[in-house]
Amino acid sequence: MKKISFLILLGLLLNGCGATTSVVNTETKPILATIDLVHVTDDKVNVSVDPGEFTSDEVTFYIPVTVPGTYSIDNYGQYIEGFKALDYEGKELPVARYDQNTWNISNGKNLDKVVYRVNDTYDTENEKKDHVFSPAGTNILRGKNFMLNLHGFIGYFKGMTEVPYQLYISSPDNLIPTTSMSRKMDVKKVPGVDVFNAARYFEVTDNPIMYASPDTTSFQLKDIKVTLGVYSPNKLYDALDFKPSMEKMMQAQKAFLGTTNGTKSYDIILYLSNFAKDDATGFGALEHHKSTVVVFPEQMDKDRLEQAMIDVVSHEFFHTLTPLNVHSREIQYFDYNHPKMSEHLWMYEGTTEYFANLFQIKEGLIDETEFYKRMMEKINNSKQYDDTMSFTKMSKNVLEEPYKDQYPNVYEKGALINMALDITLRDLSQGEKGVLWMMKELAKKYDDKTPFDDDQLIPEIVSMTYPEVQSFFDSYVTGTTPIDYAKFLAKVGLAISEQDKPTGYFMDGEIPFIDIDPGNDNAIFVRKGIVLNNFFTDLGAKGGDIIKSIDGKAINLVNIRLLIGESFNWSPEREISMVVDRNGEEVSLKGKVGTPVLREWTIAPMKSVSDNQVMLREAWLKE
Repeated sequence: MKKISFLILLGLLLNGCGATTSVVNTETKPILATIDLVHVTDDKVNVSVDPGEFTSDEVTFYIPVTVPGTYSIDNYGQYIEGFKALDYEGKELPVARYDQNTWNISNGKNLDKVVYRVNDTYDTENEKKDHVFSPAGTNILRGKNFMLNLHGFIGYFKGMTEVPYQLYISSPDNLIPTTSMSRKMDVKKVPGVDVFNAARYFEVTDNPIMYASPDTTSFQLKDIKVTLGVYSPNKLYDALDFKPSMEKMMQAQKAFLGTTNGTKSYDIILYLSNFAKDDATGFGALEHHKSTVVVFPEQMDKDRLEQAMIDVVSHEFFHTLTPLNVHSREIQYFDYNHPKMSEHLWMYEGTTEYFANLFQIKEGLIDETEFYKRMMEKINNSKQYDDTMSFTKMSKNVLEEPYKDQYPNVYEKGALINMALDITLRDLSQGEKGVLWMMKELAKKYDDKTPFDDDQLIPEIVSMTYPEVQSFFDSYVTGTTPIDYAKFLAKVGLAISEQDKPTGYFMDGEIPFIDIDPGNDNAIFVRKGIVLNNFFTDLGAKGGDIIKSIDGKAINLVNIRLLIGESFNWSPEREISMVVDRNGEEVSLKGKVGTPVLREWTIAPMKSVSDNQVMLREAWLKE
């Protein structure tokens, strides 16, 4: 998963991111599920799930609390209405709703099927504080678009997550599905009904489907067919607009990975939000084995949208390596309603994010200066998080406080852990081995059917590399020692230096220091997880502060734009007062605006380097 901050849209506005035993009497008969996208009432769709015959009187049905890749508690059951359990005569059986996501059914031996209505999540993103991240959410727009992240529609019965599913979806004639889910080919075709197969419940949740007007294109990455499906409500874009950049980028990714890939097809499902109050506001993407769902604002100009697509799709495609293939038992046998998390976010998200940048320098898409800039930005951003927190401990407890607030650091320090490990392996092997080699070796042993034991991954990596690697993990991954990046970069002849960079008061070029919270009445707040300029730090502002007023004037989405324009003419001696809401407490800040600068650190080659340092750098960035 990769989230893109609302700053993308703000910048746009200012200038024009274990198996269990089945309780049915046969394990070969699939569970039959239906979704009716034709007869939509009050923005809800009807769903039925028929499990076959039960041998137990007590039956439990679940809608997921969370799904792999989101690392958040979302409670998809809150979007379910009118739940009924029916016997073979169509009569209702007794049902007790245990919690938001769990229904207990009595007289289970008589159960024929369960039926219910589903609300979508996009409608309520602006109403709920902890709303579902849009790429993991659902959309019901009658006759126009249906975003079916199926964990929001189809549930499972206790003990039956390893049983096959057969899914029947009836849809309007003008809409077609974009999905990586396998079609059922040996059934009689019924007009307006698509039939899909899933070997187990995981495949249901792992294969999103978007129904929209026909707008797809495809291309080949050697043995992989890539399909791009686009929904653009105002027809501002179509699939062909993004084909050249996606093909160029993914060809480079395929060259980087070589033969290490576990899929013959890959679908990019792009949903462009019109940014209405009842539309998606969570921008970014969510990974799946054979696809990714991407959500961005339709109003973005083409250059920005293409770059955002490159950033997130490159990240998501590398997830086909990990965790979608190389992963632990916690992911293989994911517990959707009582989740047990893996220790290895440093790999699942960190390695993935690192590769999403490394492949671009190796394949000539960016130069060394740009790569160094990106790594330096991650070093700076990582300083906003707890640098002494064990990464494995954070990962294992990522759904709980205080660990969940540290999750965004997987894209910052997680990537940097891999950079430091990569340099370490290059140094120990005289340039021959790196993290890509390590992941390819792991992929020879582990795949989508063969998970590793969580506590055995690091010992296995050490055994296949060098004893010194154990010390690396003990210090920087399982341990609490901050990484001295300068020490590792020096091994490849690079140094970190610092200087003051001029900025605007509210913007660093096109990157804002503030953001908008659409779920809180478009409140303007100081961004978290970035280095702030001295205008904010000298005033005493902190990341997360909600700006209530400046110089006695209430701040909203309209006048903040005017204020930003005025700020370009401010004198350094100008006095300013700012009132912020900090964790529910009103705080007054006062001072001079000063001359805005950002303390900037840069990575650049040392003036004097050895042949060995040059060799290691070439091996690290080019081989």
